[in-house]
Amino acid sequence: MSPALGSGEDWQAPDGSWASSAANRRSMLGNRNRDTSPELALRSLVHAAGLRYRVAAKPLPGMRRTADMVFRPTRVAVFVDGCFWHGCPQHFVLPKTNPEYWRGKIGRNMERDRDTDKRLAEAGWLVLRFWEHESADRCARTVCEAVQSRRRAG
Repeated sequence: MSPALGSGEDWQAPDGSWASSAANRRSMLGNRNRDTSPELALRSLVHAAGLRYRVAAKPLPGMRRTADMVFRPTRVAVFVDGCFWHGCPQHFVLPKTNPEYWRGKIGRNMERDRDTDKRLAEAGWLVLRFWEHESADRCARTVCEAVQSRRRAG
């Protein structure tokens, strides 16, 4: 095991890390930012319905944010938000360790989500956001209907 990920009382966080323990750091390093189970389930259903899309793509040139699924011709951007990282009102629980850090971190994530939605809408995009706990079938139906509707309209 690497010294930075070691365990025991002598563990110290590497420079720049805010991890409170080796176990916490291992857990955080294991979090995925794409290809999560909810994303894969949604993508599989949408693909099976015959729609094609870009994965983890920037909807707008120069925008440093990526959508989980991008339908460029119809300008539909799909985000599958994790309940913890995006502050799900139903499931988010503020950690007891370092709560002020997490309150700020999750708050900034939520502000960035709203800013992303606004910027994309102003550029003529339809933004669809789903929580990771939502039914993949229902989400896929919503995505397919939105893309097909915008194809017919355009």
